[in-house]
Amino acid sequence: MDTRGRLSKGPWKVASASAAASTLLELPRRTQESRTRTRALGFPMEKSAASTELQGPRPVLGRDSVQVPDDQDFRSFRSECEAEAGWNLTYSKAGVSVWVQAVEMDRTLHKIKCRMECRDVPAETLYDVLHDIEYRKKWDSNVIETFDIARLTVNADVGYYSWRCPKPLKNRDVITLRSWLPMGTDYIIMNYSVKHPKYPPRKDLVRAVSIQTGYLIQSTGPKSCVITYLAQVDPKGSLPKWVVNKSSQFLAPKAMKKMYKACVRYPEWKQKHQPHYKPWLHPEQSPLPSLALSELSVQHADSLENIDESAVAESREERMGSAGGEGSDDDTSLT
Repeated sequence: MDTRGRLSKGPWKVASASAAASTLLELPRRTQESRTRTRALGFPMEKSAASTELQGPRPVLGRDSVQVPDDQDFRSFRSECEAEAGWNLTYSKAGVSVWVQAVEMDRTLHKIKCRMECRDVPAETLYDVLHDIEYRKKWDSNVIETFDIARLTVNADVGYYSWRCPKPLKNRDVITLRSWLPMGTDYIIMNYSVKHPKYPPRKDLVRAVSIQTGYLIQSTGPKSCVITYLAQVDPKGSLPKWVVNKSSQFLAPKAMKKMYKACVRYPEWKQKHQPHYKPWLHPEQSPLPSLALSELSVQHADSLENIDESAVAESREERMGSAGGEGSDDDTSLT
């Protein structure tokens, strides 16, 4: 799914509500240290929520300029992950729940929210798995290609992600600005689509648009956590109803369960693959070139070619896969 997407780095990252909306936890010391490093390295500084008038969640849609999310953006994302009103439960089984919400605009853009209880997986391990691009290539069979492009600050970068869609739909790709924030024992990773001059849309893929996609990871104990995946993605084109239903009721839960299995295996894998290399925790380790925000622009869906797949029928192979209930480990989310 790579926050980016990273259930994705892309719009998954897979889309992820019993608690009332809450305020952001006090920022840990490390966040303040990161800002000091940002200033020292000469990267763009994200604006602090302390200097922002809190007038409720800012609209993600209609964003006019590329900005690194600030504390208010993280707070708004967390509140939406925890909200109950306006969401319809479509799936609940074995510790995984999925909700769907429709937002009326020029057309309906569905939001999906998926939550999973993770036993025997600490929050920090899940956070590492979502960041570790090399490990993602091992466990995410949905990925076609994924790589980081450049860093913006110590807690923001730009990356590319392409993924396979269920047959007979066309495969998608996305360029996103991704940012992350540790909050004590909890974590947020989120992204939205941007344009990069060196990575225009490809003819063999449909360029999708992440309006907003991300994860909220909440620790529930020293060896357990809960992850909520929230995604609003414009896949371009008018997708058939079976795609929406399959995404929320079958593919998203499968993707979350697959990610859980990857988390269980991660500590052993990481011990054999640069165990101390974690640039998302230690920004001084990052080999990425720095990039100015002025080099990027917001990717609006209406500027991309509209691919109409509304008449595409689900293949017999896909129907048979769905009939099995749990499906194979290769099943993954549309986003």
